[in-house]
Amino acid sequence: MRPLEDIRVLDFSTLLPGPFASLILAEAGAQVVKIERPGRGDEMRGYSPKFGEDSVNFALLNAGKRSIAIDLKAEDAVAQLRPLIEQADIVIEQFRPGVMDRLGFGYETLKAINPGLIYCAISGWGQSGPKAMVAAHDLNYLAESGILGLSAANDGAPVIPPVLIADLAGGAYPAVANILLALRRRDKSGAGAFLDISMGENILTLAYWGLGNGFAAGEWPGSGDALVTGGSPRYQIYRTADGRYLAAAPIEEKFWDNFCAAIGLDPKMRDANAVEDEAIDAVAAVIATRTAAEWTSIFAGKDVCCSIVASLKDAVADPHVAARGLLSRTIMVDGRTIPALPVPISDEFRGATESSPPRLGADTAAVLRNRKS
Repeated sequence: MRPLEDIRVLDFSTLLPGPFASLILAEAGAQVVKIERPGRGDEMRGYSPKFGEDSVNFALLNAGKRSIAIDLKAEDAVAQLRPLIEQADIVIEQFRPGVMDRLGFGYETLKAINPGLIYCAISGWGQSGPKAMVAAHDLNYLAESGILGLSAANDGAPVIPPVLIADLAGGAYPAVANILLALRRRDKSGAGAFLDISMGENILTLAYWGLGNGFAAGEWPGSGDALVTGGSPRYQIYRTADGRYLAAAPIEEKFWDNFCAAIGLDPKMRDANAVEDEAIDAVAAVIATRTAAEWTSIFAGKDVCCSIVASLKDAVADPHVAARGLLSRTIMVDGRTIPALPVPISDEFRGATESSPPRLGADTAAVLRNRKS
């Protein structure tokens, strides 16, 4: 038995945080019905590049779900969805606070229909507080949480992260964790729950070390002056002779000793008492004398915690990816297949190896006619 195969989810969310959360639940067996507006559906459908009629982003995030198209502003919207609400275990939404209440789908209303319902509301800054209604995206949450300020280029300007940290690490993953906790509690008490998931607040935890340094020692980190922000030769990115980059993270003493021996670093620069900026420059000068391929050969078989920076294309072609079957699951649209997202669900809990995203509203009639399917 897949762990969530008897769980029904109504997903009112769009774009990334909510859909990724419900994708994880679907991969574990949950029956996910995506509630979309008629005509346009989830905005993610219109993104590019396309994979069939919709975007590949939509396909990756919504494979294995069903879609019904309904105007939530219609007078009979609640009545149409009431049978689904009565049977649902989980509702996911990510509107601004108050929107679902105005539409007639707020927690108190749905709780009256289904007392055991687990209602997960994902928002930028939570359901209350002075920032609750502020419009923002991932980059804004990173900026205001202090995390973006810890990452800077050589000119001192913060670097735009290549992944959507707040949406995923602050929104989707905490949503799934709290939903599972709520399901566990409901198993014991029968009580539902309202889950207030704040993306901006949750990512603050990711800077745990900086919080610890600041609160305990009064040493609030800045960009480039701490161990994991570029202030140490033991956690640094170095340019190679052929213009590629070496990510070096020999933090522990045994790894640092191995690394220094492998590159032949001046003993004066290996000592813990060495000036960090001078040590960084000394290591950089050595790394710049050889190509990426040469360093790969030199480090082979040694515990040095060093990697050549790969492109995304190179990363997915790594033999380890194939050996572990990381991209062996597929998504099919119009006869074409691409690898599915490597969602962090154990293979022990997953079902079919191939799935497809739903056409907009394709399941409206069937789901509303036969609510238990």
